[in-house]
Amino acid sequence: MRVPPLTRKLLRDLLEMKGQALAIAMVVAAGVAMAVMYLSNFDSLRRTQQAYYERQRFGDVFASLKRAPLRLREDIAAIPGVTAVETRVVASVTLDVPGMDEPATGHLVSIPEDRRPQVNDVFLRGGRWVEPLRPDEVLASEAFVQAHGFTTGSRVRAVLNGRLRELTIVGIALSPEHVYNIPPGELVPDDRRYGVFWMGERALAAAFDMEGGFNDVSLLLAPTASTGEVMARIDGLLEPYGGLGAIPRALQISHWTLENELAQLQSFGFIVPMIFLMVAAFVLNVALARALALQRPQIAALKALGYGNGAIAWHYLQWAMLIALAGVAIGIAGGWWLGSALIGLYNQYFHFPILLYRMSGGVLVGVTVLTVLSAVLGAASAVRRAVRIPPAEAMRPEPPAVYRRSLIETPLLAPHFGTTGRMVLRNITRQPLRAGASVLGISMAVAVLMVGFVFIDAMDALITTQFSVAERQDVTVAFVEPRSASSRHALSRLPGVLAVEPIRTVPVRLRAGHRHRTLALTGAQPGARLRRIVDMDGRTIAVPASGLLLSSRLGQVLDVAPGDDVTVEVLEGARPVRLVRVSALVDDTFGLSAYMDLDALHDLMREGDVLSGAALLVDAADTALPGRLKETPAVAGATFKATVLRSFRETMAANLNLTMFLNVIFAGVIAFGVVYNAARVSLSERSRELASLRVLGFTRAEISLILLGELALLTLASLPVGAVVGYAFAAAIVGSLDSEVYRFPLVVGRQSVAWAWLAIMGAALASGLIVRRQLDGLDLVAVLKVRE
Repeated sequence: MRVPPLTRKLLRDLLEMKGQALAIAMVVAAGVAMAVMYLSNFDSLRRTQQAYYERQRFGDVFASLKRAPLRLREDIAAIPGVTAVETRVVASVTLDVPGMDEPATGHLVSIPEDRRPQVNDVFLRGGRWVEPLRPDEVLASEAFVQAHGFTTGSRVRAVLNGRLRELTIVGIALSPEHVYNIPPGELVPDDRRYGVFWMGERALAAAFDMEGGFNDVSLLLAPTASTGEVMARIDGLLEPYGGLGAIPRALQISHWTLENELAQLQSFGFIVPMIFLMVAAFVLNVALARALALQRPQIAALKALGYGNGAIAWHYLQWAMLIALAGVAIGIAGGWWLGSALIGLYNQYFHFPILLYRMSGGVLVGVTVLTVLSAVLGAASAVRRAVRIPPAEAMRPEPPAVYRRSLIETPLLAPHFGTTGRMVLRNITRQPLRAGASVLGISMAVAVLMVGFVFIDAMDALITTQFSVAERQDVTVAFVEPRSASSRHALSRLPGVLAVEPIRTVPVRLRAGHRHRTLALTGAQPGARLRRIVDMDGRTIAVPASGLLLSSRLGQVLDVAPGDDVTVEVLEGARPVRLVRVSALVDDTFGLSAYMDLDALHDLMREGDVLSGAALLVDAADTALPGRLKETPAVAGATFKATVLRSFRETMAANLNLTMFLNVIFAGVIAFGVVYNAARVSLSERSRELASLRVLGFTRAEISLILLGELALLTLASLPVGAVVGYAFAAAIVGSLDSEVYRFPLVVGRQSVAWAWLAIMGAALASGLIVRRQLDGLDLVAVLKVRE
């Protein structure tokens, strides 16, 4: 088959500049790999989530309460739009796990012994279902079992309603309610200290004096049902029985966390790859513009042979498209490999029966089209300028720039730079747009790398703020039920306890117009030493004497500002409803928070010095405290800050290590691609000049200094520009991660900037050495034979 002449020329041109083409393709590949990795993981998680929810009948509405009779189930089922109802008994207990000094927390959920739940069905990974006549049998969450090396038949001791029981694990299970299994009030999962257990309905009800009753209900709704109307009806039915307020699936903690993670994945899948594709388009434009300048005679010859502007333009656009497609092929392979690694990380934190990496055809098509379009747009302006040149003008060499004496040529400065230095600076100052383009391209690499280091700084600042400034206690104790002030004195007498601060939290629903959120209202003690309210900058915020102090994110959710009134509906005790003014907002880091002065909260509840828990400062040398807390029936759970901090660091490190690896590799690719292209084009343009200097007696080192010295100056000039661009990128990405789960502070340390600069200088040095090797092999005779 006869190959068209322009196609042969295209392949010949690409072969001659294979190094540059590969460098540009690698920049494209970096962006494609990031897009494929993030978006295919998003697609895999979304498909798995939807299939799992549908198969296990994950609930649409959830509600907790104090206690209601089972006959109320019929009234709930009669609500229009409700298709299935599952009433349950739910309780938190303290666990005594073999090999653990600290108490763990168990979340017990009742299941029917003779059938599968109609809502939130359990997926049985191994073992069998509980039997009716064996009250101590349980199914245990797979993550907890794996964390402790348990198997079916293993036993765990638990304090159920003040009585020590030994539970036997007969099955290993998962549930759509606990895809993200996080302990109440904590920041990250800890599978060693928190497990979910499913116990027979009759056995669990008997243990907590709930026979004939329930304290939790989940509903499935018809597709056409109004979730808001159903929730309102549920709240009305459950209010006499101590209802804590119905919530939709969107606010169920596991689903809520997973949705936030999916939203971040999707954002990253668009934002980060777009940065790489912008750089690739920019590099393509610069490289093609300078390559076309060297091909002016060829363009003129093509026009003289009858090729029109359209044919010539398409020829050179194919040049850009082939490079882009090569980058797509490399990027898809790299994205598949990285995506498989990332899905393994998600398998550690999101518990599905099966979560496999799947590369979506839609993602591949979308990424390919976007990449080719970026390449065409990047090349279009250079191609348009080239094909518009009349044939007669194109036959002549490109006219030189207008030269004039610059500042460095003055007698005062010229001797300080030497001949080689003046040649380097002269070429930069006489081609400012070209130099600026190279600086901008390298600065993009600096910016990408800085973003990764900034997240390390942000994580360190977040840990310092949360665990050293705000949470200064060693142990946090939660009671099964609110206790009187005498409990504070009882805690102070436990072994190793040095100080005790009371904690009072009350479940409330905050309403502002049609907006509302159900959460815990925390009573803050003025002058507290152990648990303090701090903002992102680590400043301690005093709780106002009256009114509410809300996190700024909660203020956005409710659309309120200081001075606005919020309806506080208390969901326990006498359930008072009060209109309370928002006194201030605090820009904190985690979750949605609401605070009130502790005495004001007691007044709101019309109670004395009641405690929901306590913060303890303890003597680290005394090791008897964990055992005593395990044996205390009133304690629902105890959290040791050192353990939480260790778990938090491990979780964040697993994520950041992968992120840092990708940032270093891809930023290096950008730096290498930009510097190498600039050097290779400069070598092509100035090969005759450099060869002439060699003939005149310049050494290889001297002509290398002329070429590489220019690149070195451009790289150094790009570093501060990249720091500014990197700060802007980091601010944009941190802003996109602002969710209801957590918010990262924007912290840019000198060390992060320094590491980013060093990495970019290393990449620039590597590309410079490769070009230097090509420069050493310059054929002087062949170059000097080139016709002007």
